[in-house]
Amino acid sequence: MPKDHGIGASSKRREDVRFLTGTGNYTDDINARGQAYVHFLRSDVAHGRITNIDTTAASEMPGVVRIFTGADFEGIGSIPCGWQVTDRFGEVMHEPPHPVLAQGKVRHVGDPIAAIVADTLAEARDAAEAIELDIEELPAVVNMKDALKDDAPKVHDDLPGNLCYDWGFVEENREAVDKAIKEAAHVTTLELVNNRLIANPMEPRVALGEYNRANDESTLYTTSQNPHVIRLLMGAFVLGIPEHKLRVVAPDVGGGFGTKIFHYAEEAFCTFAARQLARPVKWTSTRSEAFMSDAHGRDHVTKIELALDKDNNFVALRTDTLANMGAYLSTFAPSVPTWLHGTLMAGNYKTPLIYVNVKAVFTNTVPVDAYRGAGRPEATYQLERVVDKAARELGVDPIALRRQNFITEFPYQTPVAVEYDTGDYPATMDKLEEIADIAGFAARRKESEAKGRLRGLGVNCYIEACGIAPSNLVGQLGARAGLYESATVRVNATGSISVMTGSHSHGQGHETAFPQVVAEMLGIPEDQIDIVHGDTARVPMGMGTYGSRSLAVGGSAMVRATEKIINKAKKIASHLMEASEADIELKDGQFTVAGTDKSVAWGDVTLAAYVPHNYPLEDIEPGLEETAFYDPSNFTYPSGAYACEVELDPETGRVTIERFSAADDFGNIINPMIVSGQVHGGIAQGVGQALMEGCVYDENGQLLSASYMDYAMPRADDVPFYSVDHSCVTPCTHNPLGVKGCGEAGAIGSPPAVINAVVDAMQSGGHDVTHIDMPASPSRVWAAMNG
Repeated sequence: MPKDHGIGASSKRREDVRFLTGTGNYTDDINARGQAYVHFLRSDVAHGRITNIDTTAASEMPGVVRIFTGADFEGIGSIPCGWQVTDRFGEVMHEPPHPVLAQGKVRHVGDPIAAIVADTLAEARDAAEAIELDIEELPAVVNMKDALKDDAPKVHDDLPGNLCYDWGFVEENREAVDKAIKEAAHVTTLELVNNRLIANPMEPRVALGEYNRANDESTLYTTSQNPHVIRLLMGAFVLGIPEHKLRVVAPDVGGGFGTKIFHYAEEAFCTFAARQLARPVKWTSTRSEAFMSDAHGRDHVTKIELALDKDNNFVALRTDTLANMGAYLSTFAPSVPTWLHGTLMAGNYKTPLIYVNVKAVFTNTVPVDAYRGAGRPEATYQLERVVDKAARELGVDPIALRRQNFITEFPYQTPVAVEYDTGDYPATMDKLEEIADIAGFAARRKESEAKGRLRGLGVNCYIEACGIAPSNLVGQLGARAGLYESATVRVNATGSISVMTGSHSHGQGHETAFPQVVAEMLGIPEDQIDIVHGDTARVPMGMGTYGSRSLAVGGSAMVRATEKIINKAKKIASHLMEASEADIELKDGQFTVAGTDKSVAWGDVTLAAYVPHNYPLEDIEPGLEETAFYDPSNFTYPSGAYACEVELDPETGRVTIERFSAADDFGNIINPMIVSGQVHGGIAQGVGQALMEGCVYDENGQLLSASYMDYAMPRADDVPFYSVDHSCVTPCTHNPLGVKGCGEAGAIGSPPAVINAVVDAMQSGGHDVTHIDMPASPSRVWAAMNG
């Protein structure tokens, strides 16, 4: 019987009531008395030198409060990068300044040049038109290979070139990998592109800065996935505001997908301007603005080589990747193609030798940073495409080749530093073959062929690393912040509970899943537990939500804090029942003395904590509130196997997804319904990348896909009904919940499954196509089939 409450139950998402009835509290819903509005004048060229900016006439226009330019930020810190990578030669990466407003040069279309603050948004926009701006346009560089040429235009004049770093991992494996590939019985080589994406969360970014002159305190309301990190970065490195004088609030946030992790110039500007003007200042991004100001995702160009012995065992893997950083280093950008990518190149396979080289490149484009999966989708796509190509070259079944090379013994130390604690890859593949009805594919292919269509089957496996940790390790790898999480469990006198968490919810269902954990431990109803997040003034220092870390790290902090609550509550109960503390048991909200009928209710104990009339004050202090910080000892490693079936119209090149199946191992499951929803959403985004989405610049750095007219987002009729299963469970061994994380899996596992299916369909029609880059649009597929 399915559970109806607690861990393992599909409790309905309590937050959906306000989301679906339009009563949510998003940042743009917040307005301060007397607020002014800001409009940013942004560069319309990709690269240029600002020779003149005259705001005199614009400043005199109706409603204009003040116009800010880069000159107003001289002496102010630049937008910081949160991760420093050291290259394979032992040198730290090049880290150019990232000014709040452009100073001297613009480096991508959308680079903010001036900020017009006015009484109304319309007045601010009108004034922007009156600014006299002269820009000496310079040659732009967009293509990464071109950017690395000696004669390439320099994105940053004071850097020796456009190379941010040349990273090698694991460097001591390099010669052995080269030798193994040279001597291998078979080597499969593949060159591929992981296309640039724009995250497009439902809610565009918003920032509202306030300043209280009476106590010298600043408040920023913002659409952020990690408000404490924004407070740290902006306060300490940009504006110089002490943390106790800076509050950051991220209320309801309409989706993030990684793009709202980062500290953006607009947040710093609104906070700075509010202090300067002693008046609230608000900015709301338009969707068009978001296309050229929000961090983009992916954008890798890779050559990957897989070496096999005469028995088709994997013996070595080598990759060379160019990773686009864009014009500036975004908050976590350097870590994405390195530590979040290179460490996952073993995948699900026992390949003994691996070497990964990544060159990070500056170009005149919007900065690139983490997007759902962040490095893990890039690694999985490379690996699973080359494994599929190898199977076709060798004439063996793609599933059989994968099974032959699966890791089967755990824990498993990979050659790329990380150690997988648990997993069962044959089991997830068994489940996939069952739910996807692989055995029935041949019959379905014949039905498609009878209609003049080509049908393809694509299968792949994935593993990801979630809950990035521990802090002392990531610190050695270049992280400039800790990666722990915090929780405060505050029990009220009547027994209800407020849980303050450093994790942030922007669609994941935290307000439902977190109470399930605490309620299970205490044996009380879930509706007695309230979750508080997103406000640095109310919750302890935390690192926010990204990388599928919420339950594995944030949930574990709640467990530790709740354990402290239980221990103290048992002391109180033992006193009330005049029994030994060692004999006290807690079950279903009742404290009992083992072996007796003595009991006291949860509410009686909590009341005694706050009304200590019968209370050993010399032994126990009043109150019932505990805080815990949890720093994991290792990543968690979700894994799975996916299958996609497509139908392809050979006359038009149009690809239709007919079936999609996903078998995942997420460790222990807290709320199966929420997990399924996360997988559904991730698959949709992966399908979007594989078939439709692509951010395109021309050679001059103009963004050609700058609106939904040119950037194709997946819609409901572009995806099928999914067959999703997460019954294969190998619990994580190093967090108290045994959970692994599920938020990114769908976006990691789906792109290679789709492309493998498209290639299979084309080959079934006799077309000699071994690879097609994403997005596999109709025109691209038709061109591939027709030479």
